[in-house]
Formats: sequence, C-alpha cells, structure tokens
Amino acid sequence: MIEHTFQHYLLGLFAVANNISAIAPFLVLCAGLSKAQSLRLIVVSSIGAFVIMTISMLFGSSVLAFFGISISAFQIAGGILLGGAGMSMLNSKSNNDVAGKQVDVSPAEFSAKISQIIVPITMPLTTGAGTISTVTLFSEEARRVGTMPDLFAAICVMVVIIFAILYFAMDLMKFLGSTGMNVLVKVMGLFTLAIGVQFMVTGISTIYKQLIGA
Repeated sequence: MIEHTFQHYLLGLFAVANNISAIAPFLVLCAGLSKAQSLRLIVVSSIGAFVIMTISMLFGSSVLAFFGISISAFQIAGGILLGGAGMSMLNSKSNNDVAGKQVDVSPAEFSAKISQIIVPITMPLTTGAGTISTVTLFSEEARRVGTMPDLFAAICVMVVIIFAILYFAMDLMKFLGSTGMNVLVKVMGLFTLAIGVQFMVTGISTIYKQLIGA
C-alpha cells in the first residue's frame, strides 16, 4: 500500500527538488555581491521554488495541457538549459572576486542576476521537470485520499530546506577561497552538463517509446 503522509511527500520532494547541484552556479552568480544582495537572490530563488511547486500542486496537469507541453518536452528544454549552463561553467575563466570580495554592481547588472537566479538556478536546477511531474502526481493522489494539507506542508518545509542550502553556501564560498571555488565550479560544471544530457536523454527516450508504441 502506497503511503500518503507528510513524511512520504517530503522525502519524495527532497529527492527531486534539492538544490545541491545549484550551489556552484549560485556561488558564481553571487561573486562580488554584498551579503544583502546575495540574500535577496536566495529569497527570490526560494519564493520561485515555492510558486512553481504550489502551481504544480494545484494546476500542474492543467497548465501543461493548456500549453500542450508534455513532461518529456519539458525535460528536453530543461536539459538544453542545463547543458548551456554546464558548458559556461567549464569554460569560465578564473575569477578573483569569487572568494567574496565585493565589487560595484549596477542596478542593470543586478537585475540580470535576478533573471539568472530564476533560470537556470530555480528552474530547472532546483524545481525542474522532475519536481513538477512529482508534485503533479502527488497532488492527484492527495486529492483522492484527502492529504492535500500534508502535501502543502511538505512543500513549505522543502522551500525552507532550499533556502538553507543556498544560505550556507555563502560560508562555503568563504572557506574555499578563489582557487577552491574555481576548482569546484569546473567540477560542478561537468556534473551540470551531465545532468542536462541525462534530462535530454530521458525526454527523448520517452518520446521515442511513445512513437514506437503508437
């Protein structure tokens, strides 16, 4: 018998919505920013994750159906975004400001960073196709058995976890320093690229199986 409890939902969400893989690109994005500016990016990312998961819970199937988007297509699009982000990280040059030295950031530059914290860090690195499909499936079962409050509570706790991971990532940046951060960025860039490729492979293989079945 499948459980439909708060713990079950939270474990499922943590498996697909944890933003460990987003730490390196987030730290690159925050290079040179003040603590207040970095905190603002963390808040924006956390709110974005909350909105995406809540919309998925309430209207996931309807939204994707309205736009005629399949989960497989969403995975392929997310994979392309992640692949580009991974390649950018692999090709990035040494950044002396990555260890935490603050630099002047214009309002336009910070606005661009706000966009980048949403795509690709919030989506798809934190809440991508896997998270949307998982929450959508959870919500369908939760409506049937009457555990929607448990699912919503799990989403709220997951958002707190997402916030905490990014918040304490700033300490990691200070600990590693410039050289350590550059090494981490290269390594995580490879993993980010691999995740993107896996997203595309999964999406393409699903579509291929559907075509063969048809």
